[in-house]
Amino acid sequence: MYPTVDPIAPTGFSRRNFFRLAAGASALATMPILTEAHLAFADRPKFADPNKGIHIDANENPLGPSEGARQAMTDILPRGGRYLFNLEQDLAETFAKIEGLDPASVMPYAGSSEPLHYTVLAFTDQSKPLVIADPGYEAPMWAAKISGSSVLKVPLADPKGAATHDIKAMLAASSNAGVIYICNPNNPTGTLTTRSDIEYAVANAPKGTILLIDEAYIHLSDAPSSLDFVKEGKDVIVLRTFSKLYGMAGIRMGLAVGRPELLEKISKFGGQNSLPITALAAAKASLLDKDLVPTRKKHIGDIRRENLAWLKSQGFGVTPSESNCFMLDVKRPGREVMAGMAAKDIYIGRIWPAWPTQVRITVGTPEEMMAFRKAFKEVISSNTAGLVLPPLPRKLRERPFTHLS
Repeated sequence: MYPTVDPIAPTGFSRRNFFRLAAGASALATMPILTEAHLAFADRPKFADPNKGIHIDANENPLGPSEGARQAMTDILPRGGRYLFNLEQDLAETFAKIEGLDPASVMPYAGSSEPLHYTVLAFTDQSKPLVIADPGYEAPMWAAKISGSSVLKVPLADPKGAATHDIKAMLAASSNAGVIYICNPNNPTGTLTTRSDIEYAVANAPKGTILLIDEAYIHLSDAPSSLDFVKEGKDVIVLRTFSKLYGMAGIRMGLAVGRPELLEKISKFGGQNSLPITALAAAKASLLDKDLVPTRKKHIGDIRRENLAWLKSQGFGVTPSESNCFMLDVKRPGREVMAGMAAKDIYIGRIWPAWPTQVRITVGTPEEMMAFRKAFKEVISSNTAGLVLPPLPRKLRERPFTHLS
């Protein structure tokens, strides 16, 4: 699971390894590791106080950690004075056993955002671009800026209907792509890319191109996982997180799954620090709870389907989501509607430049969604022209992730 060490250096560091790691550290010093929360932050005036208002803008799970995960964190707390490195190996082995993987192909991280950024840093450069869907999750673009890579955005196929990754167009975008990023289900649309399309991507990607398949939302859908491509030794890295269905966004735990030599390359940019023992314990407990995924999948799915049906009945277009978020066409500038909702202490969004009249809605609790419906009807029946979101404090406006385009 862990990078091999240099046999001539007792600590695992040679001069060559040191300077290679130093180069990675230099790049990271200028790059924020962006999470979904950071990207929502730019348009959430009261982000610092999530206890006020209704926040259905960052794809969070209001259910929080399971009871088993909470108990596991409580039980491990008395041992908080120890590093307990074995827990990382234990989590990797637990996940590997469940999924039929080699434990050496699994590496835990503090969420999936770190290995996402590190993969882009490791495999893209000025001659090897990043290929992503549009609209899609924006965080990989920030890492590409640091690596000096160009970013090739490929519109989703049939945006008025399926809104899925256009795999053939993504493959055609570059003959020497460093990374092709596929989020499945997609963020922000919640839509699925078919298994056959992903198989086509694996079979036809340029030699040396890494397919980075982000399965942050996979448990909320009926989509088959892409972990089998790792078992087959393909140039595929799969990301998993405990932030979504498992409700651990604030606790930070995720996994990168790939061939050991691929994991070694991304580990040079980070992942050497010990992880919080509370997060490791909660993650293992969540994996071992066989009822957790189907129960929460149904709970969130029922709320999503009910609200998609309601919005359609009101004459609004929505993406056919199988996730905990969806895109809603408000038929006017989306930022105006976001501002109108924010005035009612309900925070939705964000928008993507490719779809300026659509806003992303996170599936909240039944009570939150009823409040959303009421406020949405009021806002949409009013004149929102000219409404703007309140400005962020100056210090926050200067942070780089508030300027993503």
